[in-house]
Amino acid sequence: MGSRLNSIEYYLPEKILTNKDLEEMFPGWDSSKTESKIGIKQRHVVEENETALDLAEVACEKVLKGFDKTKIDFLVLCTQSPDYFLPTSACVLQNRLGLSENIGAYDFNLGCSGYIYGLAQAKALIAGGLASNVLFVVSETYSKHIFEKDIANRAIFGDGAAASIISASDTEGIHEFSFGTNGSGRDNLIVKNGGLRHKTEVDPEEIQYGTQSSYTENHLYMNGPVIFNFTIEYVPKLVANTLTANKLSIDDVDFFIFHQANKFMLNYLRRKCKIPKDKFYVDMEESGNIVSGTIPLGLKKCLDKELVKSGQKVMLVGFGVGYSWGATVITI
Repeated sequence: MGSRLNSIEYYLPEKILTNKDLEEMFPGWDSSKTESKIGIKQRHVVEENETALDLAEVACEKVLKGFDKTKIDFLVLCTQSPDYFLPTSACVLQNRLGLSENIGAYDFNLGCSGYIYGLAQAKALIAGGLASNVLFVVSETYSKHIFEKDIANRAIFGDGAAASIISASDTEGIHEFSFGTNGSGRDNLIVKNGGLRHKTEVDPEEIQYGTQSSYTENHLYMNGPVIFNFTIEYVPKLVANTLTANKLSIDDVDFFIFHQANKFMLNYLRRKCKIPKDKFYVDMEESGNIVSGTIPLGLKKCLDKELVKSGQKVMLVGFGVGYSWGATVITI
C-alpha cells in the first residue's frame, strides 16, 4: 500500500503588515535589506482574537471542499502556537470541522521541519493500515511569540496555515525520508518562558540585541547568524542523504522546494547543493516566513502556476528550530 498527496490548500490571515508599516512603526529602520536580501515585502499576521486553530479550520475547510469528509480517518496538526496546553488542538478541530468521532487526532510540536515530519507520519499511518485518508494541517502564529519592539523578527515571520489530504494509493507517491536532530542548538531559536520549566515572568527584562531590536524571555529569540551557520552545515548533507536514500541524482529531481527562511540563505544553499536555478523555488515576498507552512504554501503555488506537474518528482526540505531537519521526495 502506497500513499500520495491528494490535495493541498492554504490560508493566510486577512491582516497584512507591510515593510512600509514597519518603517512607520520603527523610525530609522530601512526595509531595503529586508526586501533585497531576505526577500520579504509584507507578511500576513493574525488579529488579537485569531489563533492557529482558527487558521487551521479555514485551511481544512478549503481542502475538504469536494472531498467526502466522512472518509477522513486521521487528523494530524503541527503547531508551536497551540490554543491550549491541553486539550490538543486537533481534538477541538475535529469537532469544529464536523469530522467523524471514529477517527484519531493529535498535535505535534515542530517548527520549520514540521511538514516533512507530518508527511512521514501520514505515510506511516497508511502503510500500517491505520488510515486511508489523513488530514494533515500545519498552522502557526509566530507573531504572537514576538516582542513588539523586536523589528528583526517582526520583519521575517508571518502567520498562516496549510492543509493537505494524504491518501492510500496503489503506487507510492511519497518516497524515502532523511531526518536529523541536534538539541544542543535549542537556545538559538527559543521562547524560553511560558512552559513548565520557566513560567511566564510578570515584568520581564527587556534585552537589546542587534540593531533597533529587543526581546524578553517571554518572547521569541533567534540568533540569526548561528542559525545561518547551522543551515549551511546540515542542509547540503541532508539533500545528499535524501538523494542517496531515493537512489536519485540532482538531475533526476524535477523541482526543489526548501523551507522559505530567507532569500539569501536559500540562494546560498542552492549554489552549495549545485541545484539549477530554474529548478529551485524562492518566493516569500507576500507572506514572509510562516514556519511549517512555507513548504506546503510553496508547493501549492507551484502546482497552481504549473511549475510542477503530474508525474514529476519534487524534493521537499525542511530545517530549523530544535535543531530539527528532514527531507523527502514526492511524485506529483
